[in-house]
Amino acid sequence: MTQDLTQGRPLGMVWRFTLPVLLGLMLQQVYSLVDTMIVGHALGVMALGGVGATGSVNFLVIGFCSGLCTGMTIPLAQAFGAGDDAQLRRHAAGCVWIGVFMSAALLALTLPLCRSLLSWMSTPAEQMEYAFDYIFIIFLGIPATILYNLCACVLRALGDSRSPVWFLAIASGINIVLDLLMVCVLDMGVSGAAIATVISQLGSGLLCLWYMKRNFPMLRMTRQEWQLRPREALWLLGMGAPVGLQFSITAIGTIILQSAVNTLGALYVSGVAIASKLTQLYASPYDALAVCSSNFTGQNLGAGKYDRIRQGTYACMLLGGIYCVVHILLAQFGTRYAILLFASPEEAAQVLPYAQQLNAMDAWFAPMLMLVNVLRLSIQGMGYSRLSLLSGLLEMLARVAVSFWAVPRFGYDAACLANPAAWVLADCFLIPGFYGCLRARTRQAEWVRKELPQE
Repeated sequence: MTQDLTQGRPLGMVWRFTLPVLLGLMLQQVYSLVDTMIVGHALGVMALGGVGATGSVNFLVIGFCSGLCTGMTIPLAQAFGAGDDAQLRRHAAGCVWIGVFMSAALLALTLPLCRSLLSWMSTPAEQMEYAFDYIFIIFLGIPATILYNLCACVLRALGDSRSPVWFLAIASGINIVLDLLMVCVLDMGVSGAAIATVISQLGSGLLCLWYMKRNFPMLRMTRQEWQLRPREALWLLGMGAPVGLQFSITAIGTIILQSAVNTLGALYVSGVAIASKLTQLYASPYDALAVCSSNFTGQNLGAGKYDRIRQGTYACMLLGGIYCVVHILLAQFGTRYAILLFASPEEAAQVLPYAQQLNAMDAWFAPMLMLVNVLRLSIQGMGYSRLSLLSGLLEMLARVAVSFWAVPRFGYDAACLANPAAWVLADCFLIPGFYGCLRARTRQAEWVRKELPQE
């Protein structure tokens, strides 16, 4: 079902759109959380640390895929808001072509480099094989990741944020069953956990594709509309690649930080692995608000309703600010219990101080993270993908500075400040950047109106 975000009260529209997206993102977290939980309990804390050590490399590539699909589908939201179904279909076809080409390119690039990346990150020797076995299979599943993300982003561009949730719920159930079967029954180790994740991701993507073909007549394309249009495809790639690169650039800083943490020892690595999984779960509402911000902005930009862009962004910030209080309480008082999901009580006690410190620090600076997500995606929704890329560069620079200068001098305490430093520096650019982009779009619309011939 499509949803027109250009009508109705912005706060209510944001809430109704964001809630299903949030449920979907939390279900998506189930993939990696279940992997980590089952690996931690069945194979031990060293295997858990090995899987966790791949997190930043995983984010580097899989985050690029997700960002690419998000950016490419912004023009679809704009075409839907403008009521141009023919343009919408041409954009959708171009996104499919780019998805096929990028899947092949990323497979060719990532698979040969897996072990080199892990070695460069100083992954502890006792965790190296666990890390390699897991991430190699995850990268084999890149086409499945692109399939699901592209289909889900197309649905959200049309205002349908609910349907992907149902498909993820089914896939998450499959993932849990397969994880238990492959790791605990068939004794396939971390490879089994990775295979379960890829199969589940493929299933959710195929379900999304089937649903779109059955329920969205506006997406049924003629043979002519399916033709590859190089100029239009390059334009869509120009919208999507900066968003994907923004994720990857942020991940590069995270990889360098992970490398610095790896030098501190295996227990630190395992503590960071658990803390990162919990932070990803706690931060899901900010990601959901970012998705809403992008689609809300895109549709209203297409409809020429610039005041609603500001109102929608403020509504996202209001809901995000309320949740920040919940995030702090969860991190401050819930980590000691949540950590038992990933390790036995004895092993959990060893890594709890490191996980608790990192979770608490991230939570107190969560308002900065919320602003990064909402403002960055609003800027992208207005069509300034390359401009928002600069915020990712600033995040990377902050994490690199902490990794190379602060961690060798101050140890783990400095590592816990890397994320807050990155978010604050990015916000220094994004806050004025958002208002500048909105003023530019408003002036552009006023100029076009003046140039149009009067009836």
